[in-house]
Amino acid sequence: MADGYAVLAGGVVLAHLLFVAFTVAGALLALRWRWVPWIHVPAVVWAAFIEVSGGICPLTPIENQLRTSAGLDFYSGDFIAEYLFPLLYPEGLTRQAQVAIGVLVVAINVAVYGWLFGRRAATSRL
Repeated sequence: MADGYAVLAGGVVLAHLLFVAFTVAGALLALRWRWVPWIHVPAVVWAAFIEVSGGICPLTPIENQLRTSAGLDFYSGDFIAEYLFPLLYPEGLTRQAQVAIGVLVVAINVAVYGWLFGRRAATSRL
């Protein structure tokens, strides 16, 4: 049964990674599908709130519980600190870096949506 918990924990990690990728780059999907902002904007707001507030995403304790049930070590930080930040900054995640990540996610998406809506407005005037 421990292997099943390990697989579930891996699934949560994958879902977490996909959510992070969606929050960072999901606005690009709005170039193709007009309905994407309806799910993407709330996802960005949530991700930015978690990063700026220093909170922990609810997926992290779920993964930790599954890892514990599988007999694996769990981590005490958040998903970004454990999996993504070491790829970019091996020294670790600081509070200032978390805030910067949150602001960067919002800035990227505001820029893409600004461009997208400006383009759509110009097209509709033609």
